[in-house]
Amino acid sequence: MSLPLSPSPPLPALPAVVLDTNVIFDWMVFRNPGCAPLVAALEAGRLQWIATPAMRDELAHVLSRGVASAYSPDRTQIDVTWNRLARLVEPPLPTLVPRLRCTDTDDQKFIDLALHQARWLISRDRAVLKLGKRAAALGVIFTTPERWVDPGA
Repeated sequence: MSLPLSPSPPLPALPAVVLDTNVIFDWMVFRNPGCAPLVAALEAGRLQWIATPAMRDELAHVLSRGVASAYSPDRTQIDVTWNRLARLVEPPLPTLVPRLRCTDTDDQKFIDLALHQARWLISRDRAVLKLGKRAAALGVIFTTPERWVDPGA
């Protein structure tokens, strides 16, 4: 007679990160080497990039405006990378998020998701980064790619 198998304990959740559109551009369009540690952690599966459909729409909109046309962004490769590494989640209900108001309303979706489900919000936007101390008090780090530290490295 065999003993019943006990269920395996659940794997710990990967730490989550929210990436602002400007960081995605730095990484996938401008190939900024300052993004390398962050990209390495995503590629190695030590970090989980979470995003909402609205964030994906914003990236598509900015790409369609031709802002970076001099860099000839590879839209297909950007889509492939997004689909492979980003996990789409539903935006949090406003009542579930401690509100830090951003002066740039376009960035509020990144802040809300980070405060609800992430450990980091990676951005270059000054309006976002100036909320860093208040976010840290809530347990979320707002930082740039260059200042981000990989806890698994």
